Amino acid sequence: MSEVAFPSSRAVTKTKLNRSQITGFWAAWAGWTLDGMDSVIYALVLSPALNELLPKSGIKATPATVGYTGSVLFALFTGAAAMSQSVWQLAVFRLLAGVGIGGEWALAGTYVAEAWPEDRRKMGAGYLQTGYYAGFFLAAALNFTIGARFGWRAMFWCGMTPIILTFIILRRVKEPEKWERKARAHSLRDHPLLAIFNGQYARRTIVNTVLLGSAICGLWAGAVYAPTALIGLAKKAGMLQAEAVKTSSFGMGLLSLGTILGCLAVPPMAERIGRKRTLAIYFAGMAICIFLSFGWAFYLAQGLKPFIIVLFFLGFFGGNFAVFSLWLPEQYDTSVRATAFAFTTSFGRFIAAGVNFLIGGLVSQMGSLGRPVAITAIGFGIGLLVIPFATETRGKTLPD
Repeated sequence: MSEVAFPSSRAVTKTKLNRSQITGFWAAWAGWTLDGMDSVIYALVLSPALNELLPKSGIKATPATVGYTGSVLFALFTGAAAMSQSVWQLAVFRLLAGVGIGGEWALAGTYVAEAWPEDRRKMGAGYLQTGYYAGFFLAAALNFTIGARFGWRAMFWCGMTPIILTFIILRRVKEPEKWERKARAHSLRDHPLLAIFNGQYARRTIVNTVLLGSAICGLWAGAVYAPTALIGLAKKAGMLQAEAVKTSSFGMGLLSLGTILGCLAVPPMAERIGRKRTLAIYFAGMAICIFLSFGWAFYLAQGLKPFIIVLFFLGFFGGNFAVFSLWLPEQYDTSVRATAFAFTTSFGRFIAAGVNFLIGGLVSQMGSLGRPVAITAIGFGIGLLVIPFATETRGKTLPD
């Protein structure tokens, strides 16, 4: 009896995290939270800012011009970051784009995968991904209080203040031992970008890039267009601007809560049914919720409440990014892991930026935000077709 009970008790005992691992996680989480907050600040203030600035620029502020201009600005300044010639130019482009998915996500995801022990890194990926959506919630809370009272410019100033905390924490973070062992052994490749397109990694890199492109298109549909849609629906319901802004903040807070829950559900689900099946469930859920929110609820006579309800589930399935935080590090060895993570997530953003230009054109043509955004559900359909070609890593340890 004791021989049976002893291994069972050991099986539920998790490796204790040391101080460096804990500090490193919170540094990565804080940075990812700030990225989430800054990206949603842009989305939350998009409608009021453009309604003020477009007339000053000689452009009539209609729903079509607000939606079209917002789409173009978001996509344009995301892509423009690649042309930065100085750190200041990069800072400006990143501020205008409001999205830091590429670099921060790659470094944070790789760090947690390599620094945390094998029996805890999978759940760590889920915890890490909650940071981005905690940033959503923080931005929504700031908009509910500061934005509704002091306006959209004050919101941009809020986006700068918490970064001091992150710099303090980052000074105490050490490199993962797994990476340092590789560096001491001189086994890090000189050209990791070429390596991820050679041999066993080529197919994985291409498939992962397509899947990330599909996922990011959906993220931007929810994060960028949902606040504007909520404000429009609130005004349609008879609310004034201040009330509409608060309603938008409440809706985005609910979306954030749903996404955090979705992120936490990913690791146990991925361990039980596999990474590919988990991502397929989340992609299918995203496609359905985007269609229901922007293609159905948005056009109802009293569509505000149904839109907000669907938004919660859109948030939950938006937790699909936690699958990538868990899954991508398992597909590459230490010498190319960060490069592969950064390339697939960043190139996926360029795919999504192109989609945003198309959405902007459709908004301008149709004079409505709903159906053009609903079309992005097709991206998840493409993702579902590509998932069977991905590499399943369930039950495997992190490669050296």
